[in-house]
Amino acid sequence: MKYYYLFFFLPFLTACYKGQSVDLIIHNARIHTMTDDQIIYEAMAIKDGKIVEVGPERQILNKYSAEEEIDAQGKDVYPGLTDAHGHILSYAKQKLSADLVGSKSFDEVLVRLEKYQQKFNRKLIVGRGWDQSLWLDKSFPNNDKLNQLFPNIPVCLIRIDGHAMLVNDACLNLIGINSSTKIEGGIVQIENGKCTGILVDNAMNPVFEVLPEYPKQEIISAIMEIQQELFQYGITGVHEAGIEFNDISLFKELIDNYDFKLNIYAMLMPSEENIEFASNNGIFNYKNLSIRSFKVMGDGALGSRGAFLKLPYSDQHNHYGLLTTSIEDMKRISNIAMDLNYQMNTHAIGDSTNKILLEIYKEVFAKNPDHRWRIEHAQVVDPNDFKLFSQYAVFPSVQPTHAISDSRWAELRLGKKRMQGAYAYKTLLQQFGMLAIGTDFPIEVVDPFRTIHAAVNRQETDNLPVNGFYKEEAISLEECLKGMTIQAAFAAFQENNLGTLEKGKDATFAIFDKPVGGSSYSPNFSRITFIKGQKVFGME
Repeated sequence: MKYYYLFFFLPFLTACYKGQSVDLIIHNARIHTMTDDQIIYEAMAIKDGKIVEVGPERQILNKYSAEEEIDAQGKDVYPGLTDAHGHILSYAKQKLSADLVGSKSFDEVLVRLEKYQQKFNRKLIVGRGWDQSLWLDKSFPNNDKLNQLFPNIPVCLIRIDGHAMLVNDACLNLIGINSSTKIEGGIVQIENGKCTGILVDNAMNPVFEVLPEYPKQEIISAIMEIQQELFQYGITGVHEAGIEFNDISLFKELIDNYDFKLNIYAMLMPSEENIEFASNNGIFNYKNLSIRSFKVMGDGALGSRGAFLKLPYSDQHNHYGLLTTSIEDMKRISNIAMDLNYQMNTHAIGDSTNKILLEIYKEVFAKNPDHRWRIEHAQVVDPNDFKLFSQYAVFPSVQPTHAISDSRWAELRLGKKRMQGAYAYKTLLQQFGMLAIGTDFPIEVVDPFRTIHAAVNRQETDNLPVNGFYKEEAISLEECLKGMTIQAAFAAFQENNLGTLEKGKDATFAIFDKPVGGSSYSPNFSRITFIKGQKVFGME
């Protein structure tokens, strides 16, 4: 008789179990969990912004019920992608400046400036994004034509890498720079006893001090536009690589008043105000804004010959580049970071700068082996120094599209021998075991599928060069995607909530329109993007 009742009630009990209520079910999907076992599941249950369970289709649909179910139609689902090195605020300002990206000549730059000024009539004109390596004459321009076109209005044109600018004489007069001016960590280019208008690295700082602020509402509108652009690619988080003190309150205002949902891991520039903020607040979390690192500028960029090299540039003899922050200051900031339990994330392009930072980071490793201090870019490394990434547990943060964008001229700057340690993502991964992968937008475009193609195939979107650019340093699709998900999360101390799709983690993910990856570049977008179980972007 007892067995009869058990048999009678079993369907009832099963029905109750099947009815376990959740907010959302994703099914008929290829859910890439990005966990170590790399299992691909078909369905996922979500409640209160967290993942309840990921598993086989029948198991999830039988076990849970939800008001909303999404049939993913067999598409790839990944954790929300993180751009581990971006500049939202710089991108917003670029959108409000004269757009010089992709200009094919300096004359085209001038035409774009004229059109911009006719529309906006600025009292000081700012343009961003020129790159002389795209021109027939690949040398830096001078300001002669700029002076003729704008004799009285100050003009500042920032190079694509953000480490050099061309200014006219009106701007030089405004900031008080002349042919006798010397600036530590910067270059004022002089030819025939006259300023050419080219300023490199720290020599740009006097210009930045006089640039007018764009109206706050224009900046906010541009940032919200950028957020939508990121969401359409399935990017749900950005490591914002360098903010000033006032930017903290701007991000808080965006979060509170403008439906700003992006996960932001912000790196503080090491100003006195920011150091005081970190001292007073410690590790700071405000909703989707997290702060626990300092961003330090170690040197300049390779394209503008500001990267600090051990040996001279192959295309400019007796020139080594320069440090933009003194070794003494870098050591001072590292001590502050250690005292505050903050990360130190240092821009290091040249092999000399990388070696200096690796030796400085050795001190934190002795105190805390799990420090997660980062070198941003790690672009040119002496092959003898790669082992130090492993020895001192230094986290490489790299941007694969830089390798492809720089492929036109990198060998000219470095020579063939030094290229063996340049853009060496596979070697860096083998040494440390993880990579944080980003784009450095707006220097590069935000498209993560370009990043994947550059990392895996070492090619531009036109699938050139045919055999890939130093293809031996390519990484696999899985390695690249880990660098944009779980390893990027680990690089920001967020691995407990982000980076994988598993029980207890935030339900932050994207359903992509096409399969991710491939042997050739194909544009791809997110069909639907979720942050903590809430749809923030959707095509349906």
